[in-house]
Amino acid sequence: MDLASRYKGVVGFVFGNENSNSSEDSYVERLLDRISNGVLAEDRRHAIAELQTIVAESRAGQLAFGAMGFPVLMGVLKEERDDVEMVRGALETLVSALTPIDHAKGPTNEVRPALMNTDLLSRESESISLLLSLLSEEDFYVRYYTLQILTALLTNSPNRLQEAILSIPRGITRLMDMLMDREVIRNEALLLLTYLTREAEEIQKIVVFEGAFEKIFSIMKEEGGSDGGVVVQDCLELLNNLLRSNASNQVLLRETIGFDPLISILKLRGSSYSFTQQKTINLLSALETINLLMMGGSEADPQKDSNKITNKTVLAQKKLLDHLLMLGVESQWAPIALRCSALRCIGDLVAGHSKNLDALSSKVLGEERQVEPALNSILRIILRTSSMQEFIAADHVFKNFCEKNTDGQAMLASTLIPHPNSMTDASLEEDVNMSFGSMLLHGLALSESDGDLETCCRAASVITHILKDNSLCKEKVLQIELEAPMPSLGAPELLLHRIVRYLAVASSMKNKDGKPGYSYVQPVILKLLITWLADCPNAVQCFLDSRPHLTYLLELVSSTSSTVCVRGLAAVLLGECVIYNKSSENGKDGFTIADAISQKIGLTSYFLKFDEMQRSFIFSSVKPAQSHKPLTRSTTASMAEIEDDENDLTDQKNEDHPILTSVFDAQFVNFVKGLEVNIREKMVDVYSRPKSDVAVVPAELEQKGGESDKEYIKRLKAFVETQCSEIQKLLGRNATLAEDLARTGHSHPELMAGSGSDRVQIETLRRDLQEASQRVEMLKAEKAKIESEALMYQNLAGKLESDLKSLSDAYNSLEQTNIHLEKEAKTLKSGGTSTSPDIEAIKAEAREEAQKESEAELNDLLVCLGQEQSKVEKLSARLSELGEDVDKLLEGIGDDMALPEDEDEED
Repeated sequence: MDLASRYKGVVGFVFGNENSNSSEDSYVERLLDRISNGVLAEDRRHAIAELQTIVAESRAGQLAFGAMGFPVLMGVLKEERDDVEMVRGALETLVSALTPIDHAKGPTNEVRPALMNTDLLSRESESISLLLSLLSEEDFYVRYYTLQILTALLTNSPNRLQEAILSIPRGITRLMDMLMDREVIRNEALLLLTYLTREAEEIQKIVVFEGAFEKIFSIMKEEGGSDGGVVVQDCLELLNNLLRSNASNQVLLRETIGFDPLISILKLRGSSYSFTQQKTINLLSALETINLLMMGGSEADPQKDSNKITNKTVLAQKKLLDHLLMLGVESQWAPIALRCSALRCIGDLVAGHSKNLDALSSKVLGEERQVEPALNSILRIILRTSSMQEFIAADHVFKNFCEKNTDGQAMLASTLIPHPNSMTDASLEEDVNMSFGSMLLHGLALSESDGDLETCCRAASVITHILKDNSLCKEKVLQIELEAPMPSLGAPELLLHRIVRYLAVASSMKNKDGKPGYSYVQPVILKLLITWLADCPNAVQCFLDSRPHLTYLLELVSSTSSTVCVRGLAAVLLGECVIYNKSSENGKDGFTIADAISQKIGLTSYFLKFDEMQRSFIFSSVKPAQSHKPLTRSTTASMAEIEDDENDLTDQKNEDHPILTSVFDAQFVNFVKGLEVNIREKMVDVYSRPKSDVAVVPAELEQKGGESDKEYIKRLKAFVETQCSEIQKLLGRNATLAEDLARTGHSHPELMAGSGSDRVQIETLRRDLQEASQRVEMLKAEKAKIESEALMYQNLAGKLESDLKSLSDAYNSLEQTNIHLEKEAKTLKSGGTSTSPDIEAIKAEAREEAQKESEAELNDLLVCLGQEQSKVEKLSARLSELGEDVDKLLEGIGDDMALPEDEDEED
């Protein structure tokens, strides 16, 4: 009685004590005693029948049976196989013990005996082996009840039962044999295998080895394909379990049976094309199978990519695209969920497959004269559908069609020509005869005329796919002009400018129901502009040609009424105007934009917009690929519920809107993150180097051949003025950065102790600050050294000036002596003849000697002054590079030395 001992504590808790005297407990105990120790076989059968009744109707009876009944009944199944009626009764009792009693629901925290009994029975591997052995019995009800017991065990304890069945020889084989049994048993076995193969790779391999594919398609054919009942759904669910993330099983299916039986399920039969709820679910399950094949296997499987391409090639050869277009595009009477699933499959079928891309671009739909390209029909769905999910699914087609398909993008862009008729006057129903591009531009222009930007938003999403990573298309679409909404407004308007105007209008426009504009319009338009301006300087220039565009963008980044994502995307668009700006025109260059950001927003606040967007729900919850829950009996909703979900989508205003989820896919999120890094680096670069990239080249400081001294001095003066101007601007920017840094330290202390990544960044900044402080100390020491050298040179200059004054005094003394000698000479001449020497010759000789001596001393002095002047110039240039104001530093030097000279002159 080991099984009973495990439940002693639980039974005591439920009934109050371990030796409960409740009527159910004692009654079950008496019945079990009759079954175990009864002499007459008829009395034992009656006891089993009574036990089955009380267990099926009473929760207390189920609990009491779980505490002491399993060993008794398992003994019956093991030892009395010949008594079929006894075995049937025991199995039916076990089914009742494992089945929850819905009409006797109690509090949520109350013990559920059916689950407890399931857990108890599944723990014994011998019990599972015994039950599997009963599947070989001839009696129909024995096999049927056994399958029901195994299904109940698998529903509540899947892992434990999977392990037990794998450990039993030929356990899976016995279950597979049941698929060829009578219909009721076959259906029960099918349901059991469906539960058993979920996320159990080993069991999947054995099931496939036992011929599961042939048996599954045979059953579906017998049941009538997509027009069949729930059995077809169970077959497709089992098939999906075998193919999901399993490349080897996909290869086996492709190379043995092939994909024809699967594709035939998607073929619509008859002229009425009626879609019942079950038929819709069957078709959705078949489309899920197609989607699994196009995934190729699990992410970790090295054969995934090659298997994916091969599957897509074979599926396209089997005319899958025609069936998908019929379901998703041409069958507008089909349920929305089915159309959406077919459209997603079309997008996945052409993704990364050149032949399938060409097939879709050349496919035409319709009959006789009323034919049009399939892409035009899908675009019409985007512009006209009232279902958000259908728009997202159709948009998925164009996203995958344009991804890394430059020829396809160029083909679509070449059709972007405004329709010759008035685009605002034409109704949306008149777009049948328009080209793809004309229909797209018509949808853009139509938005403004009816006061609703939803159609514009959808058209903008398609244009985004056409322009993505294609510079030629960006340049071509940049030239498109749209007719002015009213003739009185004058000249046509560039498409880019119209898009920006819609961005500004989106915040104030209302939808058709008079409610505020949808929350997804501005993000979709911003995504288009970000994609367009990326790595396209001409688009940036065109955007900045209208001055209000920059003003509005600055306001949008700072707007408190906009969502976090709108502000973040606007900040990214503003950053693109800096990093992709090649303009040298004053007022439109990247330096001007950076200064405008600093002045109007503040760099700290600006960069904070990026961080807020990255922490938002959409950015933080983005997934690499859109995942769909597997269709099962429990997850399949009725078509009425699906329709209700569609209606609820139009009223969603939160940032988790499904359109926003599709816009912020993994590719775009990673693209924005890369842009953010480039924007930060560019902003730092703008604030750390001069605008004109002037470099101090020694050649520019040397006098050119044939250049006069005046021109040389004028050129050097202009060069110095340019340098000074740039230094002043850099100082101003550095002051702004310092203010922002100070505000960050005081206004956002919580950011300093934020997440782990923030702390790492803070540590990096702290190290940078320490290095900068050390650098400042070195510069201060160097500055002090330069100042001491300047003082030394100042003293030397004073000494030289003193020597020059002494030389001047000596020269004056010589002059006085010369005058005195001249007077004496005149006196001697007036006194008569004299034998004295030639006075004039002596005077000339003395003057010549004095002049030579003074010139030699002056030359020496000028050489010294030139050397000192060269040193002073070099020191001044070094101080300028270090950010010191040279004029202020040298102010007053030389004035003190000039005072004595001035006093002497006055004397």
